[in-house]
Amino acid sequence: MLHAHRWLAVGAMAAALAGPAHAAWPERPITLIIPASPGGTTDISARLIADKLGARLGQQVIVENRAGAAGIIGAQALARAKPDGYTLLMGNIGPNAINYALYKTLPYKPADFAPVTLVISVPNVLVVNEASPVRTVAELKAEALRDPSKVSFGSSGAGQSPHLSAELFKQRAGISGTHIPYKGAGPAVAALLGRQFTFMIDNLPSSMPYIQSGKLRALAVTSGKRLAELPDVPTMAEAGVQDMVVTAWFGLVAPAGTPDGVVDKLYAATRDIVRSPEIRERFKAMGGQAGGNTPAEFSAFIDQERARWKQIVDAAGLAQEQ
Repeated sequence: MLHAHRWLAVGAMAAALAGPAHAAWPERPITLIIPASPGGTTDISARLIADKLGARLGQQVIVENRAGAAGIIGAQALARAKPDGYTLLMGNIGPNAINYALYKTLPYKPADFAPVTLVISVPNVLVVNEASPVRTVAELKAEALRDPSKVSFGSSGAGQSPHLSAELFKQRAGISGTHIPYKGAGPAVAALLGRQFTFMIDNLPSSMPYIQSGKLRALAVTSGKRLAELPDVPTMAEAGVQDMVVTAWFGLVAPAGTPDGVVDKLYAATRDIVRSPEIRERFKAMGGQAGGNTPAEFSAFIDQERARWKQIVDAAGLAQEQ
């Protein structure tokens, strides 16, 4: 009997040794790529969860901004990374959905990524500088129709949801205006504070502090109903612009081929963090909603978003060469 027990023990040890090499993951720091400049929602939300994720996983999570080219530089860096769980991306609606329709050639494809979970979703907000005489969407439309050559709008980069939201707004409102792209929401908001262009449709979190301090004036939100945080700001529909509901989203993505066990650990840790009362409240104060869906649900959601934005880009004739 003792002999049999010994063989069972040896067999169990051999099975453990032959088990997946990632069983001990993570054994060293993890890099979280942010495909945008500091100051935007991608950056804000990534930094809010990075330390907590590090504490939960027992290894530091190092945040690295890789801005530029509508999120393509950061997304490409992830697509080229080893699928070992040590390089992640704070993906978003731009590089992971809109870009596939907007650019005829991209250095990555949907199959290069393994979605982990949605972190935060936010409405966008139409803002002008507080010094602008424009106080409503109707007044902005009237000004744009009076002298289209003087109307310009900024964005966090070509292909990001602020850019596409503004293009959609132009279509729905029947106006024109020149697009001025920046390398992220931080620089774009700074330029609007400096009165470098007429208006911007921004992800709410990056404009929220300036709306609250009175430096920017919010004219409308792209949510289906008014926000508790901005009760006096109408929805686009209330402001007379129909079919203009846009939700921007941000979530954790790993390279394709990352072991399921690692993806599952990342998902469980991130879900618990974003659904914790502290982070949920922080997101709510920013005008956002916490995520935490499963990898399969997040993957299906991204597929739907890709199809939806392809229709919008095709209808607007916005596809361009990379």
